[in-house]
Amino acid sequence: MVSPINHDDVQAPEFPTARGCPFAEPSGYATLRAGGAPVSRVTLYDGRQVWIVTGYEAARQVLVDNEGFSSVRNDPRFPATAPRFAAASKIRNFLGMDPPDHTRQRRPLTSSFTVKRMASYRPGIQRIVDGLLDDLLAKEPTVDLVPAFALPVPSMAICHILGVPYADHSFFEEQSRRIVHGESSLEESTQAFANIRSYMADLIDAKRRERGDGLLDEMVTIFLDSGELTRDELSEMALLLLVAGHETTANAIALGVLTLLERPVVRNELGRTPPLISNVVEELLRLLSIADGVPRFATRDTEIAGQPVAAGDGVIVAIAASNRDTAVFSDPDTFDPHRSARRHLAFGYGIHQCLGQNLARAEMEIALSTVFTRIPTLRLAVPPEEIQLKHPAGLHGVVALPVTW
Repeated sequence: MVSPINHDDVQAPEFPTARGCPFAEPSGYATLRAGGAPVSRVTLYDGRQVWIVTGYEAARQVLVDNEGFSSVRNDPRFPATAPRFAAASKIRNFLGMDPPDHTRQRRPLTSSFTVKRMASYRPGIQRIVDGLLDDLLAKEPTVDLVPAFALPVPSMAICHILGVPYADHSFFEEQSRRIVHGESSLEESTQAFANIRSYMADLIDAKRRERGDGLLDEMVTIFLDSGELTRDELSEMALLLLVAGHETTANAIALGVLTLLERPVVRNELGRTPPLISNVVEELLRLLSIADGVPRFATRDTEIAGQPVAAGDGVIVAIAASNRDTAVFSDPDTFDPHRSARRHLAFGYGIHQCLGQNLARAEMEIALSTVFTRIPTLRLAVPPEEIQLKHPAGLHGVVALPVTW
């Protein structure tokens, strides 16, 4: 039997650590890798020591092994990386489930997020982007690109796809911020979860009375009409799709714009070669690693890259570190739009790989290519060092992105 981590005799750095630069991994990852092992120990906010995986192959090993490493969030062994994330333990959707529950909830949705179906949404996303840029260009510079463009692109898109009234976007965007941002307390996050759950339950009731043509309407037919899920279970699934469907991509768009503003050579090449945008987006996803620190816990005594791990030990997969593993990506700190970056782990790996990844790619490609085509003189309105990053325990992003043209 493998002994669990002894909290008394191990000195482990704190997790998470801040990112000092928008384009760099968290500052502590280089130190963790210095010993040469892809697995080491860190200390969470509550003093709990867990394993952190910084190597690419070791990360894939953990993420694909659903029997050895559990995602069940309401299990006391699950490692929450910040106090407010403990609120997520009360949520019951497939993100926090193992098979067979995970399979039962997620499988019927896979056909709704195929490459083909996401391609069918591209004209609508393009109209959203063009409309927002029309509004942006009608304003006097300077403009904060986060609320004016980066946030409403995915927010409007997911509302259209799900069939959620965009008139309510201010409400659920504010609740989402309370869930994922570092400044939120456990109480605030718990209340935000409850608020969105209640909102989605009411919307589901309305759709049961009068069916529309959005994805949420399809889910009512698939899950409720068949009796496969209860109203509360479907509300939590819809909550996941709504929150995950805009916050991460909004951060990726804002940071993507910032990355290209700081790299005029890449931006100019993209202008000459529009198809390059797909490679640019994959490299942005790898370099930025918006959603970092994927938690799991070991269900049995096992090993990760030769390191013994005891049953019950928490494990954090460091996506940002794995995406800079020199064994997989040469010169990983360099933004190279010509590298083959599609192997990155920005969307996870295995059965929990992001369901909406094809939608996120479409939104990023359209938003980034269009903004620089329509506003070729776009530039930062403040020195780069004044751009403030969000709290390290939340999703990587910028608080504001003042631009002018």
